[in-house]
Amino acid sequence: MLHRMAQDDLFAGETPAVQPEAGRPSEVASSPAPLAARLRPRTLAEYTGQSHILGPGKLLRRAIEADRIQSLILYGPPGTGKTSLAQIIATQSRSRFERLSGVESNVADMRRILSGASHRLQNTGQPTLLFVDEIHRFSKSQQDVLLPDVESGVIKLVGATTHNPFFFVNSPLVSRSQIFELRPLTEEDLLQLLHHGLSDAERGLGYLRIEATPDALQHLARISDGDARKALNSLEIATLTTPPGPDGVIRIDLGVAEESIQKKAIVYDGDGDAHYDTISAFIKSMRGSDPDATLYWLAKMIHAGEDPRFIARRIMIHAAEDVGLADPMALVLATSACQAAEVIGWPEARIPIAEAALYIATAHKSNTVITAIDAALEDVRNGRTLPVPQHLRDGHYPGSKRLGHGVGYQYAHDFPGHHVAQDHLGAPRRFYEPSEQGVEKKIKERVMRWREVQSPSPSQSQIP
Repeated sequence: MLHRMAQDDLFAGETPAVQPEAGRPSEVASSPAPLAARLRPRTLAEYTGQSHILGPGKLLRRAIEADRIQSLILYGPPGTGKTSLAQIIATQSRSRFERLSGVESNVADMRRILSGASHRLQNTGQPTLLFVDEIHRFSKSQQDVLLPDVESGVIKLVGATTHNPFFFVNSPLVSRSQIFELRPLTEEDLLQLLHHGLSDAERGLGYLRIEATPDALQHLARISDGDARKALNSLEIATLTTPPGPDGVIRIDLGVAEESIQKKAIVYDGDGDAHYDTISAFIKSMRGSDPDATLYWLAKMIHAGEDPRFIARRIMIHAAEDVGLADPMALVLATSACQAAEVIGWPEARIPIAEAALYIATAHKSNTVITAIDAALEDVRNGRTLPVPQHLRDGHYPGSKRLGHGVGYQYAHDFPGHHVAQDHLGAPRRFYEPSEQGVEKKIKERVMRWREVQSPSPSQSQIP
């Protein structure tokens, strides 16, 4: 498909920009700024994606259009439009726009802007809209500097962060702000942006004659993982590094596209949402007996370079928590996989870890172990503390018999079936309720049979 110098359909109805002479870039297009920066949307009409918060009638859209923005935090992965949306808010607002960076700005910068905002509001009545990019990079004390002026209305804060604000932004700031989560762009959204980049002659690559195949653009959209910046800048690399043919046309095919975009970089940081969300999905897939989903989330963690010991530890916990006595071998295999991962590391550790994960995903499931121990813990925390019955106390030291310790204890191995009806608690309690899953079905039969004959001996001490 040959992309000529034409406006994208996204901008239909707008006055077309004056097109530069064919083969010669406009002043903006020849800017050293990368394509993604040049194509930042200037209005909501140009903004692509995030329809769940910016669709017609949505709260954020209405607030922007009516210039009724209060303090808010935009939260989402890279390349989803947080900074672009903040700039649109700034152009729509009658407020004075100020900007800080969580990476570069310090407390002195913050106090200078906050002081100016206070004087401006007192003297002219004009409010200030303060955009803080990467607000999670500010320390707790830096964030605290903003709090009084946010609370008093001296500034309207717009923060942008790739980290979950409920974990990385001070609670007082979060409670005074609306949180809007931006999602990765869809492949359709990215394809729309790629076509726009090829056709826009004012700010994009439309001053060039480019022929990009559909599968090349599809590859860029897919591998970019919802990141508009990555998709557009990869398209620019493909264009600027591909010489035109004899006819002056730059041809971008799948091979060129594959060379122009790096290996997929999974959005995954060791202490952020992606880390915890992915391990959560992994565990829930094993619990849900979905081996294919289990392998996918495991592969994502492996690809992102997650610590194999962390994954193996989570598998061990899951083996006990969600498989338990329905298949006791799950914990044995998980423990072995953990030991193997500790010894061999990546990449070979993927094999025993995958074996353990698949075993658990396909095993019978029972959560009676965790429900039983948690019920017992709850009873210890909130109930009366039970003393050890006299007959169960240590009777091996001199004088113990004079205290009645160990007197009346019945040794289970001396009885048929190695079981004797005997009180082991001193008060009626029921914590463990065996399931009928896998091996635990046989365990349940034994436990129920023992409970039927269980009765405290009259000679054994009881709690009144």
